[in-house]
Amino acid sequence: MPTYRRTTRVPAPIEDVWAFHSTVDGLRELTPDWMRLHIDGVAGPNGSPDPEVLVAGSEIEMSMRPLGAGPRQRWTSRIVERDPDGTTTPERSARFVDEMEGGPFRRWEHTHAFYADGDETLLVDTVAYRLPLGPLGDLAGPAAKIGFEGMFRDRHRRTVDRFSEA
Repeated sequence: MPTYRRTTRVPAPIEDVWAFHSTVDGLRELTPDWMRLHIDGVAGPNGSPDPEVLVAGSEIEMSMRPLGAGPRQRWTSRIVERDPDGTTTPERSARFVDEMEGGPFRRWEHTHAFYADGDETLLVDTVAYRLPLGPLGDLAGPAAKIGFEGMFRDRHRRTVDRFSEA
């Protein structure tokens, strides 16, 4: 399965970067405008609406229309792992994993990892994915990294900018 990875140094402590990335507001702020993201609903693991923190079992219903082209793409994402869980503050590292349960890819597993480095944080996004269209999608899979690059470059820049202003 193809994998995409991007690493960026963020000028902020891990606790701050972790807390920001752990919310649906963080998702909204980090998603490039050209993706035209709409959050249609967020539920906690017990079904409670609009949880403050996206913990394991949280589900996000969203849609996107990249570059305003084509029909809106529906996407359901579930947080399947989170360490540390809940609102516990990380010591030296933290991570959460979301998986697409319904959407445009055959498989999408996004690991958001955070590593403390003094007063800064290394942010590492890793996406393991499979494109639609069966064998044809498998052939094109490695080339999809080109499409991911702009989105993740923008997400990482937005993260750095947010904490550079503080």
